[in-house]
Amino acid sequence: MSGPTALEPGGAEQDTLSLRLAGTRPARPAPAADGSPLAPRRPWPGPHEDAVDRLAAEQAEHVGPAVHPWEVAALLEAEGMPADVIRDRYGHPDLFSLASALYERVPRTFPEPPRPPDPWRPDRVRCLLRGLLFALPGLAYLLAAPLGQAERHAPALIAAGVVSWAWGQALGHRAYLRLATGTREAGRTLLAGAPLGAVVATAVAALPAGAGPVTLLAAAQSAYLAAAGVLLVLARERLLLAALSPLVAGAVVLPWWEPGPLLRAGLPLLALLATLGVTGLALRTALAAPAVAGGPRPRLRASLPHGLFGLAAAVLVLLEGRRQPYAVIVLTVSMGPAEWLLYRYRGWSVAALRVTATPAAFLLRSAGVLALCLFGYLLPLLPAALLTGADPAALLLLAATLWTALLLQAFGFAWPSAVICLVAAGAAGALTLLRPPPDPALLPLCCGVAALCLVACALRLLGRPAPHV
Repeated sequence: MSGPTALEPGGAEQDTLSLRLAGTRPARPAPAADGSPLAPRRPWPGPHEDAVDRLAAEQAEHVGPAVHPWEVAALLEAEGMPADVIRDRYGHPDLFSLASALYERVPRTFPEPPRPPDPWRPDRVRCLLRGLLFALPGLAYLLAAPLGQAERHAPALIAAGVVSWAWGQALGHRAYLRLATGTREAGRTLLAGAPLGAVVATAVAALPAGAGPVTLLAAAQSAYLAAAGVLLVLARERLLLAALSPLVAGAVVLPWWEPGPLLRAGLPLLALLATLGVTGLALRTALAAPAVAGGPRPRLRASLPHGLFGLAAAVLVLLEGRRQPYAVIVLTVSMGPAEWLLYRYRGWSVAALRVTATPAAFLLRSAGVLALCLFGYLLPLLPAALLTGADPAALLLLAATLWTALLLQAFGFAWPSAVICLVAAGAAGALTLLRPPPDPALLPLCCGVAALCLVACALRLLGRPAPHV
């Protein structure tokens, strides 16, 4: 059988032709051609320790991470170390001998690789701007409220708003799926779905209102919500802010100046027309993008749980708004920081994967990340609730329910959040209708149970490494 072959020079392969018998004397050197004996070879002077030490100190950063002397040899060869320098300056017969000496002198160090950039780093300005844009349309109601009887218009506008919210959630999800294929495909989805959603919401509002000015107001509200949803999906937040500037200008001067009926009606109408105009420009730009040959279209039922969640969330917010209108404003503005924390949760979860070695350790760290994000979201809402006179328990539990449901949706677990929120909204809504006046503790109780169920689902579904890879 053949044994392993040594790969370094100077190995045993040089002695394969010599027989070393026990007890024999070393052979004398053969005489020269003229009969005189040859002079014995001078012994190798040995390595130059000081020079090798200096080289080891210079190359410590590169030699330390090596796991074998051959890696050091490859490093020296890549730097172009000549054979004569190895022999004369460092006193070693070859490259492998010098590499072994450097490997022995330098202790092993295995530095951590550089941390990659966070793929889920959020845009703070954009998140704050989106939260502001969610609340700015309320200025239209502030301006137009003295023009008519708000109580008479409220049922139709609420019905249209609930339908628009549910439709917008489903349409936004489908548009984001198409946006992964291409901007043109997302634009076509929004162009077909947004006007249809506005028509459906207006038709629902016309049932309690009938024909007349109330239906026109519901149609204007539905058209704005549909257009704003398009701009938010296409990341045109600044265009939407510019379109809403008439509302901001009119609301700013209200404490010091009465604008009159003409401006009170004209400024919201101007903001609506501006929103529709910039939405048309954004859709035109999206449709002008080159077409992308993608796979099959996502099924409509894939967006169904998002629409059901939007319906449940609208009902829960409506029930809270009946008792505490200012709490709804606080909750609406907080959607910007809530979106930022959704990104932070994903980034911190990816970072947790790099520092944990077992599923149990990751579950524990994931629970800590979830608790930190929830605490960071709810903590600023507590003083806001106290300042507006809202019930802190109801507002915080509702906010926790909505944020945790959005977290599950962000990871593709839409049905658990939709079902839990629908049960909570159905129970709170049914008991409110059956027992007027409703118990003040009813909504916090339903939201509290829903929040606990959603947190349990989040720990079970997101406490595993697989969803974060």
